[in-house]
Amino acid sequence: MSTEETSRFVRLRVDIVLELDDEDAVTGAALRHLAEDPELPDAERAHAESAVTEDTAEALAYLVDPFGLVNGVPGVELVQASWSTERIDYDPDSPEWDLDEDDDKEDDAMDRNG
Repeated sequence: MSTEETSRFVRLRVDIVLELDDEDAVTGAALRHLAEDPELPDAERAHAESAVTEDTAEALAYLVDPFGLVNGVPGVELVQASWSTERIDYDPDSPEWDLDEDDDKEDDAMDRNG
């Protein structure tokens, strides 16, 4: 049997490019989010506040909630998630950023293997 037939687990990969047009708003929202988290220990809170103040990409990582992506999807339970942020050079006209490119490669692979 193939993995598709025997496993109940599915890895969903999402690649999102965001434009930050108000970095102060992102940083402020992250700081508010950290301040309102009652389960965050003080030492970790201080470290996180420093990180989000120094790097807006880090602030964004504190605001993104992968659980929210699948919350309410019937028959699905999120069992593990990881995510990260990084500053990138982005040119929407560059062929390097063609979102369909990976789909074409997967389709070709499926055609050869399927």
